[in-house]
Amino acid sequence: MDETLVFRILATVLGLILGSFYNVCIHRGLTGESIANPPRSKCPKCGHFLSWWENIPLLSWLLLRGRCRSCRKPISARYPLVEALSGALALALAVKFGPGMKFAVYLAFSGLLTVLAFIDLASFMLPLWPMIIGAVLAVICAPLFLDIPLMDALLAAGLGAGTFWLVRWGYRRLRGIEGLGEGDIWLMLLLGPLTGVRHLPFVILASGISLIAFNLPMLLGGDKGGEGHPMRTPIPYGPFLCLGAMLAILVGDEVLGWYLGVLR
Repeated sequence: MDETLVFRILATVLGLILGSFYNVCIHRGLTGESIANPPRSKCPKCGHFLSWWENIPLLSWLLLRGRCRSCRKPISARYPLVEALSGALALALAVKFGPGMKFAVYLAFSGLLTVLAFIDLASFMLPLWPMIIGAVLAVICAPLFLDIPLMDALLAAGLGAGTFWLVRWGYRRLRGIEGLGEGDIWLMLLLGPLTGVRHLPFVILASGISLIAFNLPMLLGGDKGGEGHPMRTPIPYGPFLCLGAMLAILVGDEVLGWYLGVLR
């Protein structure tokens, strides 16, 4: 069998397995439980500790028909979704970078971004310390493994966080309310070193377009006034920033090359 194909298959399987761990991190991050204790996964509703065959990514959820074997209560569709997303990201990174440190580093950070995105979706809060630790590690890894010079990584972190701080400050001054969470500023400190200054505009543009696309059905079908109006419905921006960063990592060079070609 072709070595490239084998690597991509193994990367996908690894991504699926890691997705199961990300689910633990997301759930326990939301509940405040320790990630390490208890070491075994359990049903969040009845506390039933899962057997090995109940922990197989994607397959177990299908075999159990989306219900706990013990209490028969529904298992959130978030679990197979995170596992499938993790497997897809691992495959995409394997295709983009092949075996090597770039693949390994971006795979690790894609896991962190997945966890942050789903926690933000569920709670409208981004956990601070994982972003700070991640930002420090990103600055270290950028010049060592990602071919992003140290000054470029630092500048990208500063520009990204500074831009979002200015947007947050300006919106508050103009409207008198918060329009952007503080967590998004910290998140940009993490994303900047992973993409570099060159791809920062792509991250912001892609996140904005994806946010609009997500919100479009509500804008077209929502009421024209009142508290339930789509424009007054809070939407976490962190998941879209994470999506924009992953798109920049995976296709940013190709999109930028196409754009510069159009300008010529």
